[in-house]
Amino acid sequence: MTYHPKSDFMHVMMERGFLADCTDYQGFDEALSKGVVPGYIGFDATATSLHVGSLIQIMTLRWLQKTGHKPITLMGGGTTKVGDPSFRADERPLLTNEQIDSNIAGIKQVFAKYLDYGDTPTGALMLNNAEWLDGLNYLEFLRDIGRHFSVNRMLSFESVKSRLDREQSLSFLEFNYMILQAYDFLELNRRYGCLVQFGGSDQWGNIVNGIDLTRRVLDHEIYGLTTPLLTTSDGKKMGKTADGAIWLNSEQRSPYEFWQFWRNTTDADVGRFLRLYTEMPVEECNRLGALGGAEINEAKVVLANAVTTLCHGADAAAAAEATAREVFEKGGAGDDLPTLELSPAELGDGISIVQLIVRSGLAKSGKDAKRLISENGARLDDAPIGDPGLMLDAAALSSPVKLSAGKKRHALVRLAD
Repeated sequence: MTYHPKSDFMHVMMERGFLADCTDYQGFDEALSKGVVPGYIGFDATATSLHVGSLIQIMTLRWLQKTGHKPITLMGGGTTKVGDPSFRADERPLLTNEQIDSNIAGIKQVFAKYLDYGDTPTGALMLNNAEWLDGLNYLEFLRDIGRHFSVNRMLSFESVKSRLDREQSLSFLEFNYMILQAYDFLELNRRYGCLVQFGGSDQWGNIVNGIDLTRRVLDHEIYGLTTPLLTTSDGKKMGKTADGAIWLNSEQRSPYEFWQFWRNTTDADVGRFLRLYTEMPVEECNRLGALGGAEINEAKVVLANAVTTLCHGADAAAAAEATAREVFEKGGAGDDLPTLELSPAELGDGISIVQLIVRSGLAKSGKDAKRLISENGARLDDAPIGDPGLMLDAAALSSPVKLSAGKKRHALVRLAD
């Protein structure tokens, strides 16, 4: 559809490619034009960090704040105990309260880099839905909230329907998830005046449920806005690579590896990723994305630096770029590469090259490492490793060695002092 927004936020969403759908373009745009609008996204605490797949949502909240509104990051301390069944083939593993609390602590570290939680009209709020979900009285909840939901309609939502069509079991626990998410929106509107829920386009049904419930119970007008579910131009799910998720916390994925992920963006994605994941002017994003030949590689460095600066800071971005240039342009080892430190006790009389490749994160298993060697993809100090039985002893590791898997993935191995 063609809609010309009045508000800065909607203009950014449309111009930069964040907008998949909105429940009421004009109504939401007018609300944004009248004053500070609180808006939220819920994040279930299923891991100790979010990954790159969540970055479009985080950037949505960042732009909401930058355009004069109030972001709410809602931690799913309550809903994580149920697990969102949307478009999943199986039930999520249930986590203990301790695991959930630990995961929330890790996720909070990410948001502190992107949002300002200061005590101002547009200062972000960090909330936990366990605050209102943990104390619910089941019978009262069924009577006051459950009566507003039609099972027929819930079964028609694509996220549920796709599971049932494949004849895969959907537990009653999971079936309750969309009711709890709808109730979150109601409570956030009642307690904090929250007017909009954001989410990926797979959350449309859950968001609409919350809007309907809030209208029925409070007679308040609220809105939903979804972002596209991103895949890379070669069809891969955003944030997932052959060696696992690209986590946003440095403990799970080093800033160098994070930088390298963006540097390896395919040519066709550069412009789009610059618009979504950086704050560079759109005209500059488009100019860089349209470059060809060797120039597009420099545009990828600009992308990697900008995204890494937001997530890990300017120093980490500069160090990652310097390491990359050292490794790729000069054939050196680079000071900032992921590093495996071995104690003398671990080394013993020697350690196999296969073990080192696995432990340094360049292969998932010994089988993968041996295949990498057999296909001439593994290198030791830039020389091909021909023998999977190679052993390295203290003499071989008297100075750090560089392991490589293909042309783009590297790690250092050194002996601990």
